[in-house]
Amino acid sequence: MILQDKVALVTGGTSGIGRATAIALGAAGAKVVFSGRRDAEGEKTAQLIRETGAECIYVH
Repeated sequence: MILQDKVALVTGGTSGIGRATAIALGAAGAKVVFSGRRDAEGEKTAQLIRETGAECIYVH
């Protein structure tokens, strides 16, 4: 896990490129903090990140 013990911050992480980036960072071992405006999509992204085994926090 190349990003183990690192924290990644992603803006616009609820869809599109931001979501894909947040998931990829989680899969690489980073703890992910991401923001977005849509809570339902934010919760879905958080679920997808957690499925990689990573910790994450969604910030509205």
